[in-house]
Amino acid sequence: MLEHLHAFFGYFSKLFVTLDGIGLAPVFIALTAHAKQKWRNIMMNKSVVIAFFILLFFAYTGSVVLDLLGISLTALKFAGGILLLIMAIDLVLGNPEPAMNNENKEERKESLKRTDISVFPLAIPLLSGPATITMLTICMKNAAGDPIDRSLIIAALALNLVVCWLIMKFASKVSQLLGKTGVSVINRIVGILLAAMSCEFLMTGLIEVLKSAR
Repeated sequence: MLEHLHAFFGYFSKLFVTLDGIGLAPVFIALTAHAKQKWRNIMMNKSVVIAFFILLFFAYTGSVVLDLLGISLTALKFAGGILLLIMAIDLVLGNPEPAMNNENKEERKESLKRTDISVFPLAIPLLSGPATITMLTICMKNAAGDPIDRSLIIAALALNLVVCWLIMKFASKVSQLLGKTGVSVINRIVGILLAAMSCEFLMTGLIEVLKSAR
């Protein structure tokens, strides 16, 4: 029981860092600045549901796709490490347009004018970005053959999306409470943790390459 609980919190923390729900708050506030609360509720409900099914799809098919394409887990770890490092650098440096948003200025302006922002940019790529997809694929591939471990990963994903939903729900209050400085500080802390995790991926991948070369 304790072992499963420890594994669950391990998966939860990894997905929490890659999803970056705290960083989502100011973006959601900006996208819904002049909207009514009813419309905000519809957008955040739809975005979380859509993101869950997108990530669930990749969680169960990601490893199959990798096998079909002949991509090794080591290569995925390198790719994931690089993506996580880019995200971490953006967060630590306070980039106003982080790589995880995956939007250019024209797309950002267009998204502000859209009636429905639940699919883009909320569900994709803010909630179900490449780093989160990579993290899920790696975790599920490592847990292959263990249905309990896989169930814990999906449960951790679901709980993380609930946390993201709560953050969006109370985004305005959170923003007022923390202020720009508070949100900025938290983003940088998350960025440092993300950088450490990316280095872990890269080092693990490098060790595996060196072992196979012997």
